[in-house]
Amino acid sequence: MAEKQFIEMRGSIEEALPAGHFRVKLENEQEIIGHLSGKLRKFRIRIMPGDDVKVEISPYDLTKGRITYRF
Repeated sequence: MAEKQFIEMRGSIEEALPAGHFRVKLENEQEIIGHLSGKLRKFRIRIMPGDDVKVEISPYDLTKGRITYRF
């Protein structure tokens, strides 16, 4: 089975949006919409504006990503 290729970047939460989505400003000053990964939802990890996070971005759509870790 082929391993999925994601672009991992670090960013900061700018704004909390409805339904578990967040506006994330990446290191390269690009803004994307990120949603929480399953583990963050499962263990109810709180994400607030100003938090630093790790985001996985699909190479097919560079405007959306998955938040996988809160620093």
